[in-house]
Amino acid sequence: MKLERSYPVKVKQKTSLKQLFFSQKLAPYIFVLPFIIVFLVFFLYPIIDMISMSFHRVLPGVHDFIGLQNYNRITNQHFVHAIKNTIVYTIWTLIILIPIPLFLATVLNSKFLRFKNGFKAMLYMPSLTSVIVGGIIFSLMFSETDTALINSLLIKIGLKPQAWTMGATTGMFLMVALASWRWMGVNILYFLAGLQNIPNELYEAAEMDGANRFYKFFKITVPLLKPVTIFTLTISLFAGFRMFEESYVLWKGNSPNDIGLTIVGYIYQLAFSYNNMGAAAAVGVVLLIIVSVLCFVMLKFFGVFKED
Repeated sequence: MKLERSYPVKVKQKTSLKQLFFSQKLAPYIFVLPFIIVFLVFFLYPIIDMISMSFHRVLPGVHDFIGLQNYNRITNQHFVHAIKNTIVYTIWTLIILIPIPLFLATVLNSKFLRFKNGFKAMLYMPSLTSVIVGGIIFSLMFSETDTALINSLLIKIGLKPQAWTMGATTGMFLMVALASWRWMGVNILYFLAGLQNIPNELYEAAEMDGANRFYKFFKITVPLLKPVTIFTLTISLFAGFRMFEESYVLWKGNSPNDIGLTIVGYIYQLAFSYNNMGAAAAVGVVLLIIVSVLCFVMLKFFGVFKED
């Protein structure tokens, strides 16, 4: 009699549990739960902790509330140079890594081009290379010595060799060149994916109406690639303001007159060179506000928030 009584209870429990997990009301929350946990643990909590830390003096063995003193102290020449370098670097990377990959993706998507896969592999290969390896290669190529590759080429064509890592203009050129070399292929793949989703019937209809290549590019390709362009702009903007590796591998964190200092590099200096976590957190909060405002303005400009 005990077995007969317990068996229906177990079946009922399994049935109710199965109905609970396969419920249309509960299932969406179950699928979203991993993302919510990751967001809370690895994104929201660090931001809240960083904001709290920015109002404290955080030194080895010291954690005192000091109000806005960290924000008052960070407005110095190093911070100004870091902001300026980061903005200039981001602008140059956007100028290079948006239109050029779009043009190259259009060329690679052409049905008349031969050896497409080979060109795609060659352009994507640098993104698989470590920043450290790429930075060392660039440091050797652009060394100040006359025997370095680039300086030797300049001497052969009658130009003066350059001290590439000692000037503000040449130093910015090295950082932008290294970033462009690494991420050009990635952005090309983004635009290629968008181009392959554009129906060929649109181009065929435009050809029947007598449209040339420029008309098809600016009237069909560019408008239909707007979502991909916004995505690429957004990640490029984030990448520009979070840039640290290119600068560090070229100057090891000690560039002359702060020509290679970026905002993230300044955070690294405050946190690990001067052990001032509170000031570093304050700079991080300022960086978060700047990037958030710029992204909001950019998305607002492209009409992302408008209802269809």
